[in-house]
Amino acid sequence: MPPRTRPTVLPALLLAGLLPLAACAAPGGSTEADAPEPAADGSEPAADGSEAAAPAVDATCGDGPVTMQAYFETGFPVATALTDAFTEEYPDVTWEVREDQFAVITQNAPRVLADDPPDLMRLPQVSELAADGLLLDLDPYAAELGWDTWPESQLEQLRVDDEGRRGEGPLYAMGINASMTGVFYNKELAEQVGMTEPPATLAELDEVMQAAVDAGITPMAQFNGGATGGLAFPLQNLMASYGDPGEINSWIFQQDGASIDTPANLEAVQHLQGWIEAGYFADDVNSLDYSMMMSRFIEGDSLFIHNGDWESGNLDTQMPGNVGFFLMPPLEEGGPQAAMSAPLTFGISANAENPGCAAFFLDWTATSETARDILVEVGGSRPMGPADAYMPEVDAESVTSQTLAAGATIAEDDGAMDFIANATGSIYAQSWTPQLQQLVAGGVEPADLLATVQADYEAEVSGR
Repeated sequence: MPPRTRPTVLPALLLAGLLPLAACAAPGGSTEADAPEPAADGSEPAADGSEAAAPAVDATCGDGPVTMQAYFETGFPVATALTDAFTEEYPDVTWEVREDQFAVITQNAPRVLADDPPDLMRLPQVSELAADGLLLDLDPYAAELGWDTWPESQLEQLRVDDEGRRGEGPLYAMGINASMTGVFYNKELAEQVGMTEPPATLAELDEVMQAAVDAGITPMAQFNGGATGGLAFPLQNLMASYGDPGEINSWIFQQDGASIDTPANLEAVQHLQGWIEAGYFADDVNSLDYSMMMSRFIEGDSLFIHNGDWESGNLDTQMPGNVGFFLMPPLEEGGPQAAMSAPLTFGISANAENPGCAAFFLDWTATSETARDILVEVGGSRPMGPADAYMPEVDAESVTSQTLAAGATIAEDDGAMDFIANATGSIYAQSWTPQLQQLVAGGVEPADLLATVQADYEAEVSGR
């Protein structure tokens, strides 16, 4: 049988709120047709005509077969691994999953949520989608399921206020884990160029990449082709090496006065440009897509890739014992470290057919031992959920163990940043990606790149 409710005792008032309203004549002869209309937010009016509390919700998948519509991101096997395991545990729930690249989802999200709303969708950015009424307010589910008792740092990135600023306000999305980006390396190739341990500074990283070039080894086969500017991964982490990661988050969260066009970020773009000009990326970097990058790395054709811990389980399987991981080094040895680190974010459409089942699934991903095993073993990162939740053991020699340890370092240094692609709905596809591709091609200088991205950002935020 599919899940009805979580195994907790619900308050009597909540249970009462789940009972159907009687469609009979009220005292005095009035009928249902004479009753006041529900409020715009769906709450029932009080007897005196004033607005009452929002209706109770029911995180359930019902009594019979349910088909869930999902829109996920290509290249992230953890999401489908979770839905498959959920169906195995609850066989009355099946999933119809559509997948696209992240940049395509970014462009399609408003139209998909408006015209063909899925029950559950991988979200590229939440501010505009929430402001446009396309996402379901999850606060009632958070109260029912206990999400509001989790560490608030897990949820603040997913809150949006009435002005479209992130970090506070209602909860409009949920993450399934806390993903993080850094640098994976091929241990055999590292040994060939004399790298015996991860670089402690950016200067040491530069030296290793130059040694790779001198040895005829491609330092980085980074994706940056088509609709996805993969150089945003190393660039953002370079920004954190040069500046304050909190300022990056302020920009992403659309805080007043925030800018990406800063002296520290200029140094980061200049450093990235130096890598390009030194030949540290594959010659065809602007035509490489994500799958090609992964194939080359797994086949031993590049020393490094800048990527996320979601690939840890895959790399432990494909290259057992031959992969290491480190965070982007700081400028000075021993300095604080930061990284792009954000939940793989999912939302429920405001017009979803099965919102309660989608909410139950999101809760299951955070609380079920089966799901948490998958999030670590396949996703390679720490699951969301209660601070004292079950954590599976991992092989201490695995790259998954290294990415989990790096995540702990980021937490200790308070260095988690959301992805710069998530600042607005179109900033990734229409600004970051073409600008980074132009940087590779020599068509834009670092200062102009930042100025253009900031102008595009301001135009989109002011036009919201």
